[in-house]
Amino acid sequence: MKYEINEGTLAILPIDSEKSKVFEDQKEYIIDENPYQILDESCKYFGSSYQGRKEGAKSILGDGYKIPIVVEDGRNIIFFPTISPFDKECIWLSSKNIQGIEEIDDVTSRIIFNNSRKIEIPISYRSLENQLFRATRLESVVRNRKINKNMQN
Repeated sequence: MKYEINEGTLAILPIDSEKSKVFEDQKEYIIDENPYQILDESCKYFGSSYQGRKEGAKSILGDGYKIPIVVEDGRNIIFFPTISPFDKECIWLSSKNIQGIEEIDDVTSRIIFNNSRKIEIPISYRSLENQLFRATRLESVVRNRKINKNMQN
């Protein structure tokens, strides 16, 4: 089954090097692709590629590690990785679907999504907070550029 990221996609977790578990608002799917492949295919579906989206995000945020990706800019669908996107343990999270985060311990955090669904993932609170901030910053810059462009037309 192919999967395109959409507004209801909350998180993409790796099961192994060839499968992922996708969390949506009320559903879960097992997809026969790893999280990176799902991101890349979704970016292509919306007219770019993972690499193209990454370069765009880097031009806005500056060089960095674990760059958030604008999967689809019309609806501001932005995902960010918990670790290196090429690491087989990398989890991808939808920034706009996150309501809050909680620290469980030094290496585990709980994510509370807008629909009150919760998942625990192996990432420190501080790292998760930083990644969420960067994704929010990316979304803000992209949104403001659209507004400014529309005002000029």
